[in-house]
Amino acid sequence: MTERKKLSLGSGDSAKSNKTASWNVSEARKDKLHDRARFNRRHPSEEHKRMWSLLKDKGVGNFSFTREVVMGSSVVDFACKPRWLVVEISGESDADRTIEELSDRKLKEVGVRIMRFSKEQVMGDLEPIKEAIFEELNKPFERPRIAGMAREEGDFDAVRGGEFDRQGRIR
Repeated sequence: MTERKKLSLGSGDSAKSNKTASWNVSEARKDKLHDRARFNRRHPSEEHKRMWSLLKDKGVGNFSFTREVVMGSSVVDFACKPRWLVVEISGESDADRTIEELSDRKLKEVGVRIMRFSKEQVMGDLEPIKEAIFEELNKPFERPRIAGMAREEGDFDAVRGGEFDRQGRIR
């Protein structure tokens, strides 16, 4: 009998054995991504500082966000793991947009929802951003069902190996 694969966004038991198995990311690439995430956390841009001031300490709807999270083969700006939501700040160049499109496509394939805001939006009034994020966090959504990775209710191990009810709350 073969072992069942589980997709993880965090550090559950299945992810501890090999965090890169479900994402098909090499150990060397994973290490580089973690180094880049650490660098980004230590040296945030003004836009990232401003967005983090909004999201930290459960600032939007009592949902917890983490900044500079490695997901798959990319580093996302902010992630609400229990709700499978990523908040990104868009770059300005065409190269940035191309990379963002590729990253978004890969994340959407596994069921991650992505919200993007421009640097101008983040440096302006944060209230519309807060409202949009709050609205997205409260939208009902189904946990991804990936071919070959059947999942039962409560089998989602995205945050601290916890079990979740249908609203995404830890049991």
